[in-house]
Amino acid sequence: MRVSILAIGRLARGPERELVADYVARATAAGRALGLGPVDVIELEPRKPGKAAEGEALLAALEGGDALLAACDEHGQTWASRDLAARVGRWRDDGVRRLVFVIGGADGLSSEVLARAQVKLAFGPQTWPHALARVMLAEQVYRAVTILAGSPYHRD
Repeated sequence: MRVSILAIGRLARGPERELVADYVARATAAGRALGLGPVDVIELEPRKPGKAAEGEALLAALEGGDALLAACDEHGQTWASRDLAARVGRWRDDGVRRLVFVIGGADGLSSEVLARAQVKLAFGPQTWPHALARVMLAEQVYRAVTILAGSPYHRD
């Protein structure tokens, strides 16, 4: 199962970009034997500002619409890392070919993207800068892969 992080905006050079790249590379390497990956990051820069234009760009990037879409949204559910890993494993086992986590712009995701999403995931009640949300998501994808692999990376 291919895993993508689809995000509005490009991370500038710096520690957040390096961390995302590191976690994505780790998840790709560790996930191969599990049928997970590659893991990639797709950054979009819509031509117009605002949720509507961002939503159009995000939906256009979903290539055919067969992906399972997990929207990162403040009103979504919060899952423990093991719960996320279990869901990723179940989706893989159920034959999902592509899992896409989507992160919107500063104003969040459009109603069209939220309506298309099968899952809405929140990182808790706090508000996080988009660069850090992307790092946290990349780390959680890597953590889910290591949990499924039985690696000691995750400790309860």
